[in-house]
Amino acid sequence: MLFSPKERGQGLVEYALILVLVAIVVIAVLMILGPIVGNVFSTINDSLSAASS
Repeated sequence: MLFSPKERGQGLVEYALILVLVAIVVIAVLMILGPIVGNVFSTINDSLSAASS
């Protein structure tokens, strides 16, 4: 076998840590950029509402 059971478990832990790190980065980016994106959509919505009236 290429990997022993201990190494296979270690690989799963490493993948889990990478997944957690990516999730934390994504959440941080969404928290920072969320209000900015929301403002852009609000501006677009207001512009479309004013143009159709």
